[in-house]
Amino acid sequence: MSESEKVAFVTGASSGIGQATALELSRQGYQVAIHYFENEAGARETFGQIQRLGKGRARVYAADLSDPSRSTQLAGDVLEDFGRVDVLVNNAGSLVERRALADMDFDFWRRVMALNLDSYFLVTRSVMPRMIELKSGCIVNVASIAGRHGGGPGAAAYAAAKGAVITLTKAMAKELIPYGIRVNAVNPGVIATPFHKRFSSKEVFEKFVSAIPQQRAGTSEEVAKVIAFLASDDASHVVGESVEVNGGLLMD
Repeated sequence: MSESEKVAFVTGASSGIGQATALELSRQGYQVAIHYFENEAGARETFGQIQRLGKGRARVYAADLSDPSRSTQLAGDVLEDFGRVDVLVNNAGSLVERRALADMDFDFWRRVMALNLDSYFLVTRSVMPRMIELKSGCIVNVASIAGRHGGGPGAAAYAAAKGAVITLTKAMAKELIPYGIRVNAVNPGVIATPFHKRFSSKEVFEKFVSAIPQQRAGTSEEVAKVIAFLASDDASHVVGESVEVNGGLLMD
């Protein structure tokens, strides 16, 4: 099957890494399901850019993925409209706000987990049966360097969720590879996206960047290229990996 007949479903595709990934997969000929929550203008921008590329069909979906029922419904809507999902990119997530453990109540903890971890499980579980039926598919989970080193100030819940995503990726990979479904993750480092504009001051962001051996922040497009590689046949023997995209900030 050619890419023009395949479907990519990208959550959190209204800005940053998700938007860049949706565009990159469209350039490769995929039909694209674009998810957003609050940033409708950004999602429409993603849709408009895909239309201008003229490579394939796209459709926009709105859902609050911190609500379990909406995560499941979203996946069902995409499958109903497109009939299949060949590439799932679980990208939607947010720090929500920086909050120290001492100031964190359980409701806040659960909100962060629901968005950054639970939604990955729920959306994946909802598209799995169709992938299994087709005996093919690729899932890329967008985790974070925070899941490796514990995150910055006030990011304990976010870091815990992203660390769990890295482990969940390995578990998913083991269970799904017998059905021809590959699962991998990417761990972005300090990337110049709206995420840092929202949650980091200019001074804090510059401090983060100064610690990077490459001496610059990464771009959304650089992360999107890695995601697209993991989704491609060129990565056919890559299973259960978490690929670091951080300019050397964290090396194994």
